[in-house]
Amino acid sequence: MLANNFMEDQEYAKAHKRMKAIKGFYSHLSVYCTIIPIIIFVNLKFEPSFHWFWFSTLGWGLGLFCHWMRIFGFNLLGFGQNWEDKKIKQLMKEEVK
Repeated sequence: MLANNFMEDQEYAKAHKRMKAIKGFYSHLSVYCTIIPIIIFVNLKFEPSFHWFWFSTLGWGLGLFCHWMRIFGFNLLGFGQNWEDKKIKQLMKEEVK
């Protein structure tokens, strides 16, 4: 019974952590969608001859895309959730020895 509660607690903690990561991504996305139009407006209003807003849009967009990939998609470096789970199990086994 105790082990079962421990597993449920672990699963809950894992799900809670995932929910917070998803929430963080959507916060990031909403800030991007709010600020980028302001940057574009300021650029076109005060310096219409040079479109510097592309640097912010593309740079921040790349960061947002990487955030999306980490949360919902492919992880290039291999440090995803599966890696964390495997590492935790390995460390727990070493601790027992």
